[in-house]
This record gives sequence, C-alpha cells and structure tokens, in this order.
Amino acid sequence: MKILCPTCKKNIEYNKNNLFRPFCSEKCRLIDLGAWASEQYQISGKENGQEYDEEI
Repeated sequence: MKILCPTCKKNIEYNKNNLFRPFCSEKCRLIDLGAWASEQYQISGKENGQEYDEEI
C-alpha cells in the first residue's frame, strides 16, 4: 500500500519493512516528534486539565 509521509509528503510504501512507518525516514519521524515536543501540535480538550480534577 502506498501512502504519503505525514512530514514531507513523499509517496512511500507502507509495510513492515519500513522501520519508520508511517514516515519515510528517521529524519521525518524526528521532525514530527519535535513538533509535538514544542507544542506545535495539540489535542483539544478542556482548559486547565479539568477532566483530571477529582473531588476528595
């Protein structure tokens, strides 16, 4: 199956032989990881972590 690398959009074969799937290379994988670490990507949710607050 062919897919696009999420980082560079290069057309790649998605299979178990690609150790970096769904990315085309370690470089693209690390770019994506860095974006998450620097909070360029975010998952929306409640403000201030309210879903984790518990009453004791």
